[in-house]
This record gives sequence, C-alpha cells and structure tokens, in this order.
Amino acid sequence: MDSIPGLLADPAAWAALVTLIVMEVVLGIDNLIFISILSNKLPEGERQKARRLGIGLALVMRLALLSMIAWIVGLTAPVFNLGLAGGPGPHGEPTFETQFSWRDLILIAGGLFLVWKATKEIHHNVDQHDGSDDLLDKGKAGAIGFGAAIVQILLLDMVFSIDSILTAVGMTEHLPIMVTAVIVAVAVMLFAADPLANFINKNPTVVMLALGFLLMIGAVLIADGFGVHVPKGYIYTAMAFSAGVEILNIVARRRRERRAGH
Repeated sequence: MDSIPGLLADPAAWAALVTLIVMEVVLGIDNLIFISILSNKLPEGERQKARRLGIGLALVMRLALLSMIAWIVGLTAPVFNLGLAGGPGPHGEPTFETQFSWRDLILIAGGLFLVWKATKEIHHNVDQHDGSDDLLDKGKAGAIGFGAAIVQILLLDMVFSIDSILTAVGMTEHLPIMVTAVIVAVAVMLFAADPLANFINKNPTVVMLALGFLLMIGAVLIADGFGVHVPKGYIYTAMAFSAGVEILNIVARRRRERRAGH
C-alpha cells in the first residue's frame, strides 16, 4: 500500500490526482448522458432513483475493479488474432488490427450496444407513428421498466468502468490517487445527473443531440476495439461545439417565444 502521508507531501502526486480527476470526469460524461436519457423514459417518480442507483453502481464497479488491478491490466493481453492489419500509421503502428484482447471485445460489445440503442431511440423520435415508445412523448415515459433500465445502465457502467480504470492505471501507479479520483469524479456525476437529465427532458431537441453523441461514442468504442485510436480530444471538442450551438438555438428560441407572448 502506498504511503498516504508521503503522497500528500509529493507535488507530483497532487498533479497526477488533479489530472486524473479531470480525465475521469470527462470520461464520465458518456456514462452520464446514457443514464440521463434512459432514466427519462421511466415514470417521473422513479427517474431520480434510477439515476442515483445507476451512478452508485458505477462507483461500486469502479472501486471493485480497482481492487483487481492486476486482472484489469491482464485484459489487455491478446486473446486471439485474425491475422488482418492495416498499413502503417504516422508512428509506424498499424492503422487497424484484428488482434483482440478481452478489453477490445468488451469495448466492441459496448460500442455495438450503444449504436443499437441510439439508433433505436432516434428511429422512435423520427417515426412517432410506429406504435413504439417515444422519448419525446411524456405520456409514454414509462415504456421501459425500472429493472430493464438498471440492467442496461449496469451493462454500460461495466464498459465505461473498465475504460476508466485502464486510463487511471496508465496515468499513475498509486492506488490511493486512483481511488480518490474515481470517488471525486463519481461525486461530480451524481451532482450533475439531475440538472442534466432535467435539461434534456425540458428541451426535446437536446434529446436528438444527446442520441447523436451516444452514436458517435459507440462508433469510437468499436473503432478502439479494432485498434483504431481516435483522439478523445477531437470527440469531446466536437461534442462541446455542438452543445454550444444548441444552447444558442435554445436561447434564441426562448427569446422569440417571449417576444411573441407580448
């Protein structure tokens, strides 16, 4: 076990902690968007409970995985190889590969689930006459059961938790720093969950934007599983830009509505 007083007196440890907290919070955005969209499909009285339970399960899962770091790191070991690879990239590595580890398989499965879920919900929002549930129709908010919502949240928690822990392991070797960063990041998620979910629920156009984010995140997870590493900075910059444009649209729309009301 690392010496806590020694870490407290080490400026490098504090720098690693701050950096890791920021990284964990950013990685948690994906998880939080999914939880917000899914919980908004539940009856209003169950939404907050589902969000808190889902985020609590994410914390439990991350802490449990931190206690099995050696096993988590072992997930990156190759399991099988199909023998296919792309040409060399700018740094000499293949542009894609089919040498899969358990981490790769989990990321691909999680990505496929996200793509399927986002595509299904986009279809329901675009074609509102197919007789299925609709995120924008408040009368059908309870179309998904509480248990089904928690199971789906738990499945995505597992995918995002493994990615989160592997990121933490790659940034520091001190377990107390990892645990602290995970707890702080999940606390931020818990604090932001209700405001984000309520904002999405009150602004139907934001639902489509969030579903587009989930679709993009799923595609990135699949690409990562095949060895195509898309810089996360590009992804989150695009998400921030799109969110900024949508916020401007919401502000402009509300101003028009206020002027029309006078």
